Amino acid sequence: MFASASNAIVIGFNVRPDATARAAAERENVDVRTYRVIYNAIEDVENAMRGMFKPVYQEVELGRISVRETFRVSGVGTIAGAYVQEGKVTRNAQVRVVRDGIVLHDGKIGSLKRFKDDAKEVVAGYECGISIDNFNDIQQGDTIEAYVVEEVKR
Repeated sequence: MFASASNAIVIGFNVRPDATARAAAERENVDVRTYRVIYNAIEDVENAMRGMFKPVYQEVELGRISVRETFRVSGVGTIAGAYVQEGKVTRNAQVRVVRDGIVLHDGKIGSLKRFKDDAKEVVAGYECGISIDNFNDIQQGDTIEAYVVEEVKR
């Protein structure tokens, strides 16, 4: 009854519920789990506890890119000719466009190129071309901060 009221799981180790207990659990929709190996019980409890918590996400900065020149390309929009100052920028990264210390846009990279070739990653010390999805107001002197959002393991 108490397990049913609190939506709990009943865990047993090296035991078997008798017929009355099994019938009561079924009637009250209580999940009864029995184990013979303690490691399986511990693993199941840990997984259940992880599922109880909402995931926590953290922003991990990848790199800082300075815009040296901009180019208008019909059908694509504005391309930033940029230099990776520190860290790296990856194709699937989120980016933040900063001008004079103010964040203008937060979005995803539309394309990342090294010369005319598509690039998955460009590291510090190299130039690249970047277009940003749904944003064309990029100007020379802007800073682009590349980052990814990762789930924090508990």
